[in-house]
Amino acid sequence: MGVLALDHIQLAMPSGEETHARGFYSGVLGLPEQAKPPNLAVYGGAWFQRGSLKVHLGVDKNFTPARKAHPAFIVDDLDGVAALLRDHGCPVTFDDAMPGFRRLFTEDPFGNRIELIQDATSAARPS
Repeated sequence: MGVLALDHIQLAMPSGEETHARGFYSGVLGLPEQAKPPNLAVYGGAWFQRGSLKVHLGVDKNFTPARKAHPAFIVDDLDGVAALLRDHGCPVTFDDAMPGFRRLFTEDPFGNRIELIQDATSAARPS
C-alpha cells in the first residue's frame, strides 16, 4: 500500500479565463488540451496533457495565484523555451541553485509560479 505515481497537477485560475489558459499552456508550453468530462466541464477551467504529464486548471472564485508552490516541468531545450516565453511577454528568471540542472521560473497568465527544468548534461550553458 502506498502512493504509486502522480496522476495530475491542479492549478487554480480565475473564472472566465480559459482562453488565456489555452494560450499559455497549449500555445506557449505546447501542451495539447484534453476535453474535460461533461459533468466537470460545467465548472469551467481547462485540462492539458502530453503523455503522462497532466495539468488541470480549475476555477477558484476566490483565486489567489500560487507564488511559491509550483509545478516543475522537464524540458529538452531550456533556452528555446525561454525565448518563446519572452516572445509572448512572459517573465523569465534563470536560477542556478540546483546542481546538475538548468532551470528558470516564469508565471502563467494568472500569476501562478511555473518552473522549467533541464538536465545540465543535456545542454550547454547559455553565453
